[in-house]
Amino acid sequence: MNKIKVLIIDDSVLIRKILTEILNSSPDIEVVGIAADPLIARDLIKRLNPDVLTLDIEMPNMDGITFLRNLMRLRPTPVVMISTLTEKGAGVTLEALTLGAVDFISKPKIDVVDTLNSYAEEVISKVKMAARVNLGNNIYNKTLKAKETDKRPDDVNLYTAAVKKRPAASNKIIALGASTGGTEAIKAVAKRLPADTPAIVITQHLPVAYSESFARNIDLVTEMAACIPKHGQPLENGHIYLAPGDRHMEVVREGFRYIIKLLDSEPVNRHKPAVDVMFSSIAKCAGANAIAVLLTGMGADGAKGMKEMHDAGAKTVIQDEQTSVVWGMPGVAFKLGCTDYVLPLEEIADRILALVK
Repeated sequence: MNKIKVLIIDDSVLIRKILTEILNSSPDIEVVGIAADPLIARDLIKRLNPDVLTLDIEMPNMDGITFLRNLMRLRPTPVVMISTLTEKGAGVTLEALTLGAVDFISKPKIDVVDTLNSYAEEVISKVKMAARVNLGNNIYNKTLKAKETDKRPDDVNLYTAAVKKRPAASNKIIALGASTGGTEAIKAVAKRLPADTPAIVITQHLPVAYSESFARNIDLVTEMAACIPKHGQPLENGHIYLAPGDRHMEVVREGFRYIIKLLDSEPVNRHKPAVDVMFSSIAKCAGANAIAVLLTGMGADGAKGMKEMHDAGAKTVIQDEQTSVVWGMPGVAFKLGCTDYVLPLEEIADRILALVK
């Protein structure tokens, strides 16, 4: 089997060295080149024809976003971004995913030796995954580009925006889980939903520093109001609640209302938040009053919880393999036999609306 050819683009000598050692430690991967800036990388791409690029965002001569935009226009190639886990880094990284990057990994914490093994596993698994993706499915802006109408100012308090109108309590729950490729898939679904849609709870695998930025991104493209919920917040129609990146999100029934609980417990399926935690809680409290949706994502998180929801009477929807960046999570759910509908991404919002009616 041919090795996955990787080109590392980063202006830090140390980061290039760490990534090279990590990737070359895998028998399935070979680092065929390194570049200190995008101008050098441009020539190496033509000469080496790599399968995957790792790309830093802040570099001399040309920033990573500009380079990525040009790359996807002229020579689409799977890209894994190297990102900082900060609010500033979040906005730029989410933009990179919109432009067609497959996924991102954080910059290595070179001063924390005991985390390097788990970091190495993440880097290798994401590069291997990037080499397998259907790249056309990841560039959603070609066919499913969200219309950013009715934009709210960047300084809107998302929690305030979500509660100020005080609509009716939601008697139905739409529960949505996603991972790799999910940021754009979620926006593609959300932009098709009207303001009176029942409450949606979302678990997407993201670092906590990215939560507010992603909630804002959703809020910009939908008629619904998106927010990071507070512990104990009731679900209300017309609102989207995104699990924060450092808490599991559950839904429980209190009297006549559904209430959000945020839990600072151990990771599940190596994730926190985990889709399985959210789905399992909704299976217990909502049963047939809920809809479960699994979008593109690597791994199996959410499949077991979807089966619990299906067994409890909920309708279940998964994104099909043809439109998924990675048919991991929905694919596992399909194999468990707990999916009522297997649909292309562009049909999922309409199915959700049909089911809630």
